[in-house]
Formats: sequence, structure tokens, C-alpha cells
Amino acid sequence: MKYVLIGNSAAAIGAVEGIRKVDKKGTITILSDEPYHTYSRPLISYYLADKVTEDQMRYRPEDFYALHGVQFLGGRKALAVKTGEKTVVTAEGDIPYDKLLIATGSKPIVPPVPGLDREGVYTFIKFDDVKKIKEVAAPGKRAVVVGAGLIGMKAAEALVQCGVETTVLDLSDRILSSILDTRAAEMVKAHAETKGVAFKLNNTVVEVRGDNKVSSVLLKDNNELPCDIVIVAIGVTPNLDVIKESDIKYNRGILVDEKMQTSVPDVYAAGDVSEGYDLLYGGQRVLPILPNAYMQGEIAGQAMAGAEVQFGGGFAFNAIGLFGLPMNTAGIANPEGSEYEIMVDESSQDKCYRKIVLKNDRVVGFILLNSIDRSGILTGLIREQADVKAFKQDLIRQDFGYIHFAPDVRKAKLTGGKAGD
Repeated sequence: MKYVLIGNSAAAIGAVEGIRKVDKKGTITILSDEPYHTYSRPLISYYLADKVTEDQMRYRPEDFYALHGVQFLGGRKALAVKTGEKTVVTAEGDIPYDKLLIATGSKPIVPPVPGLDREGVYTFIKFDDVKKIKEVAAPGKRAVVVGAGLIGMKAAEALVQCGVETTVLDLSDRILSSILDTRAAEMVKAHAETKGVAFKLNNTVVEVRGDNKVSSVLLKDNNELPCDIVIVAIGVTPNLDVIKESDIKYNRGILVDEKMQTSVPDVYAAGDVSEGYDLLYGGQRVLPILPNAYMQGEIAGQAMAGAEVQFGGGFAFNAIGLFGLPMNTAGIANPEGSEYEIMVDESSQDKCYRKIVLKNDRVVGFILLNSIDRSGILTGLIREQADVKAFKQDLIRQDFGYIHFAPDVRKAKLTGGKAGD
């Protein structure tokens, strides 16, 4: 059996390990437009800030490909997929497959702003992006980060730690608007400001100015902001380039079934490029989260090798830190509608904030700032869609734990069962 995987991040690595659970002999080829060993993308900001080395960014040990019998073709870009001929087109020649995985991840959204082609303008999702930024980020430089989402805020954190004067812009009225509510966003913004980040919200760049090199940006409010570096971080979109001319069906991401198989037999997709089942919304959605990408890839790999497995679904989950302030968020954190029940506990002095969102006595989302110890239990309750009516008043407690479960449920949890079994 010839397995070909397009991509070299979490979904592809999950697929390799999934395939080898079932098939020890088939050939596995990984195609990647990047030349690097598989690495953890969330660590690129830490590399920029000199917190980790290139070796420490590896997602798997150096001998991973050899141990799993993988032919790694780094720096070889897949240009198209010919499903009728079962080949992947590259500039160096076509590569045949019996089973194919599309795991191309996402690519940055770049708005049509004049001047983005000037030297000094970057995106922030790949290793090559930060390698270029690292050459110019130094004390005395000024940077503008366009976008106050996860990518933009991690870029801002790294730039400040490089000694760069950094301003973050966003059209929204708050930072991290996709994962935080208004109050939590205020607390994180205030914390970042104490570390040196400046913000201009309800604003954005309408023009990048300079000769060949960026020297300033013109803002929506008609003010001009001098800068040496511009980082575009307004979001990402599934990277569908390789299948756009094929008969593989897609919506926002590639459509897959419960085995992660696409509309074309023997072609699978996983990770940020696909639409997996969202447990909370009850439908197919792009779930651009690393753990989901790995799980989908592992299921796809096993299914490609003939195992009867299914992806049970996922949901949004983020565990990050900004300037030492940890935050975990999951599921539906900003609900709209009277069917949701919300519990909040806050201690601004300790920068602690806890928000639990319930629907029909089931946890469907949470925000935890600076008090994240119980996020694993809450995540488990969401995944199991457990009925928490008997102890929901305890969920918001800082010391919430298994001790607050009913005795039979606590016993089941501690012996490996599920709440409600």
C-alpha cells in the first residue's frame, strides 16, 4: 500500500502514527512545502523571543521519520491532486498513491491593503515567517501588528520581548474576541499594557507607506503610525490550493465523513483544512485546534489502513499564556440566547476570572484566566456532555474537583468511567 500525506504538521503526524497502528509495511511519503522537520507551530513566537531553539520546536524526535518508515520530501510542494489517476502533481514529477491524506492546514488571510508588498511586512504562521522577522526585530524598532487574535497577540508578546515598540490594531472593540468575553478581554489587555503593548482598537490599517521598505501605516481614523515592521495577523483560512481544481468537495474546509474520508474514495483530509464534527454546535465546522488536528489525523491514518474507526467529534479549546498570564478557554464562551446559563467569578486583584457556560444542565463552554487548574475536568464534562445538575453550583468554585461529584460518579471517574455512567 502506498500512502501519501500532503502536510507535515499535527494532522499528518497523527496519520503516520495511525497508519502504523494497523499497517507496519506500507510505504508512507510525506510531502511538505517547508524543508523542516515536523515542528510545533505554537512555538514560533517563543523562537522569535529566544525562549526555545529550533531543536526544541520539534513536534516529534529527530528519528521519527526513520522509526516509522517515512520518506520525507521536505521542500517539495504539492501543486495539484489528480484523483482519476491517483497521483499528486509536483514540479519535480507526479507521485502515485493508493491512499492520500490532505493535511495542508491553513494559510493567512491577507486583506487587499495597498503597500503590503513592501519590505518589512510579514505574516506569522510559519517558521520561515519568524526567521525573517528575527533578523530585523531589535530594540529601537517599531512594529504594528494588525489583528488582536491569538496569532497577533502571540506575535506582539514576542516582539515586546525582543525590545520592539509594539502597537496592536484590531477592528473589534476588544482583543481575543473569538475566545474571550468583554470582561476577560479587558483584563488581558490591561495585563499586556503593563508589559509594554499599545493598542488601537476599533481601528485598522488602510495603507502601508514607504519607498521600498515600510516606514509607516495610515490608519482608518486617518492618523499615521511610524513603524519598521508590519505583521498581518487578521486570521487564517483553510489552505485548499492543492484541491481547488479537483473533484474533492469543499465548503469552507474539505468535507469529510466520520472516517475523515472526502467525497472521493481513498482521499482523506484532516486538521485545519477539513471540516470535522463539532460536538457543541452539532454540525461540521473547521476546528483549527492542534489537538483536534492530531486526533483527526490519527483517525484518518487508521481508516486509510483499513481499520473501522470514527472521529467522535471535537470542539474549540485553547490553552495559552500571554506575558505569564495563563488562560484556558473552550467551547461556547460568548453565548447568545436565553437558553444558556452563565456563572462568573472574578478577582481583579489576582487577575483571576472564571466563567462557566451551561445549557440544559450541561457545560458547553468556559473561560479561565490565571486559575486554570480545573480546566481538564471541565473539558471532560464538555466532551462527555455530562449532566451536572447535581453539582453545578460548585463548578465556579476555585477548588472545584471530583470531590464535588456525586459519590457514584466520583467513583466512576476515579476508576476510568464517565460521569453519568
